[in-house]
Amino acid sequence: MAAAYEFRFHPSIADIDAALWNTLTNNSSPFLRHEFLLALEQTGCADTDTGWQPHHLSVTRNNTLVAAMPLYIKSHSYGEYVFDWSWADAYRQHGMRYYPKLVTSVPFTPSTGPRLLIAEGEDHAHFTHAIAQAVIAEAKRIGASTWHVLFPGEQQSDHLTKAGLRPRIACQFHWYNRGYKTFDDFLVTFNSRKRKNLRKERDAVHNAGIQFTRFRGNAITPAMWQQFYRFYQNTYQIRGQQGYLTLAFFERLSDVMPDNLLLVVATLDARPIAAALSFRDSEKLYGRYWGCLEEYQFLHFETCYYQGIEYAIEEGLQSFDSGAQGEHKIQRGFEPIITHSNHWIADPQFDAAIGDFLEREAEHVKSYTTEVAGLLPFRIT
Repeated sequence: MAAAYEFRFHPSIADIDAALWNTLTNNSSPFLRHEFLLALEQTGCADTDTGWQPHHLSVTRNNTLVAAMPLYIKSHSYGEYVFDWSWADAYRQHGMRYYPKLVTSVPFTPSTGPRLLIAEGEDHAHFTHAIAQAVIAEAKRIGASTWHVLFPGEQQSDHLTKAGLRPRIACQFHWYNRGYKTFDDFLVTFNSRKRKNLRKERDAVHNAGIQFTRFRGNAITPAMWQQFYRFYQNTYQIRGQQGYLTLAFFERLSDVMPDNLLLVVATLDARPIAAALSFRDSEKLYGRYWGCLEEYQFLHFETCYYQGIEYAIEEGLQSFDSGAQGEHKIQRGFEPIITHSNHWIADPQFDAAIGDFLEREAEHVKSYTTEVAGLLPFRIT
C-alpha cells in the first residue's frame, strides 16, 4: 500500500481542499467540517501559539484524496478531555520529556466521530493500519513521545487497536429520542417521583420570570454573539481561567456554517442573563458552550438540557450529545455510554506500564457505567 499512496503532513488544513475533506467526513459531525477546523486555526484558537500546532495528514492515490486526518503537535494536554496529566508527570519524574506529543482530535471538543477520514469503498481496517504506520514514523521523526486518537467511534477504535494503539474507554451521558412527539412524552417514561422533580425544576425557572428564545444560524446577530461571548468567558473567569475560544471564532462559524448552530438565550425582564450554544446535524444535537451573568436555581439545567431536549424532539433529532462529564445528567434522562480513545507510546517501558493501567481503568469504567445505568429515572417496564 505504501508504494501506491502518498502520505503528506500539512501545517494548516487550508492546504487541503475543503470540498474534498468534507466529502470524506460524509456529514458525520459538524466539528469535522473543514470550515470548523479552519476557523480554529485562523482565529488563533488552535495554532502554534496556543500549543495546537496543525500537522494534518492527507493521503492521495494518483493525486486523488482518499483519506485525511486532523492531527496536531501538542506542547501541553489542555483542551483534550482525555486526561494524561499523570503520564506527563511520570515522564518528568523519570527525567524524560513527554512533550511534544501528537494528537488526533477536534480541539476542545469531546464528541465522538470518525478521526481517520477514509473514502468509501476502501478497506478501512487495512487503511487504518497503513495510516497508523505513517503517523508513528512521523512521531519518531519529530521526537514525539506519544500519539493519541481521541473520541473515535467504536469500530475505528477497534481498527486502531489492531494497528498497535492501546485502547482506552471513558463514560459520557447522552439523551436518546425514543420517538417522542413532545417533552411530556419523554417525561411519561420517568417514574413518578423523578418526573415530579423535573417538573418542579422547570416550574422554578418559569416562575422566576425567565423566558427562553432559540435562534438558528443567521438569526444570531453580532450583538447577540458579543453577549454570548460575555456569558461564555464568565464561566471561566469565575474560576480564574480564560476560555479557549475567541469571539472571532464564533463569529466566523456564524458566517461559514450557520445551519449547524443553535443559540438558546434566557432573558429576565427583557435582559439576556444566560445562553447556551449547541451544534446540530441531520440526526444529532451537540451541546457545547454555556454561560450566565446571574445565577438562578436550575437555570443551567433548563438552558443547557431541557431546552435542547425540547428542540431535538421538535426537530426529530435522534440524540443529544451533551458533552463531557456530569453525573447530574443521569436523573434528567441522559444515559451512560462508553467513549473511546487510542494511544501509541514510544518508550517500551512506559508503554507496558500505561497498558497495565488502561486495563485496570477499563474494568472500573465498565463497572461504573453499569452502576450508574441503574440510577436512570425511567419506569421499569
